[in-house]
Amino acid sequence: MSQTRGKYDFCIGLVLAMSSSIFIGGSFILKKKGLLRLARKGSMRAGQGGHAYLKEWLWWAGLLSMGAGEVANFAAYAFAPATLVTPLGALSVLVSAILSSFFLNEKLNLHGKIGCLLSILGSTMMVIHAPQEEEVETLDEMSHKLGDPGFVVFATLVVIVSLILICVVGPRHGQTNILVYITICSVIGALSVSCVKGLGIAIKELFAGKPVLKHPLSWILLLSLTVCVSTQINYLNRALDIFNTSIVTPIYYVIFTTSVLTCSAILFKEWQHMAADDIIGTLSGFLTIIVGIFLLHAFKDVNFTLANLPLSLRKDDRAANGTLLSAYDNFNDDEESSACLGEMQSTESLSARRNGSLSAF
Repeated sequence: MSQTRGKYDFCIGLVLAMSSSIFIGGSFILKKKGLLRLARKGSMRAGQGGHAYLKEWLWWAGLLSMGAGEVANFAAYAFAPATLVTPLGALSVLVSAILSSFFLNEKLNLHGKIGCLLSILGSTMMVIHAPQEEEVETLDEMSHKLGDPGFVVFATLVVIVSLILICVVGPRHGQTNILVYITICSVIGALSVSCVKGLGIAIKELFAGKPVLKHPLSWILLLSLTVCVSTQINYLNRALDIFNTSIVTPIYYVIFTTSVLTCSAILFKEWQHMAADDIIGTLSGFLTIIVGIFLLHAFKDVNFTLANLPLSLRKDDRAANGTLLSAYDNFNDDEESSACLGEMQSTESLSARRNGSLSAF
């Protein structure tokens, strides 16, 4: 019965995580369409300080879609392991890229299409090999997990590293080094996911009729989540304001997901009950998603399609043949030069011997 219940919760969490990615990915398209409509009407743009988008229904639809996606993502943590839910967040980038090619006329080049395919394959691998059952089902169990010495040490290190980056490294190198602000968001994000996980369990117990509001852990988790999310939003906006979005997004995804997987492994010990092939499959799926996201973002401004591939290959062939021809010509020239030099030296030697010169010997 417990195993059947675990699989049922896993499926619910998986559906919620995937629907979250669809809602969040679609929200960017709706907001962008709304802003473009305002630009065509001649309204003051948001980048110039205008707020005309508040009267645009498409923008509001995008905002509601974003809210629905975040709620679904929040709920997914209550049913499925964080090892599964967090990496699937990359699908929102995939959904946004695909929808933008249809509704915003943004070309998706060959690198982007390969990146989308790799992201889907990596996500599929993670779904297949992710842990199927939850280790924590009540707030009391969550409280016991949070008091584990391993997690206490991890959380202490995260807080110390974050404070050092915020107070010491950030003011000096935050404007020039992209990793500073992104690292702050990522390591703090690992704690925020743990808080979301605990609050999701509290909400499940609340619907079951248990006195969750009297449990002090519920309020501690809510306060911690507020602080963590506020810090994440602050420093992620700083990173996006200073550096290119196409660089920030993949780097943030990699560091944030790695931090969450590490935190989940320490807090919930999901990896201890996974077989070796499942661990390898999960890590391989994660790395495949990383490569896919990198291809999708790093080369999105390169105008390269499948139709350009034969032309590119022909150019490479011509270049290779030209190189070989030049090397052959140079080799022949060198042989001819050596032959002429040898004939000249032989003639000079013969003349020297005929004249009785000592230098000939």
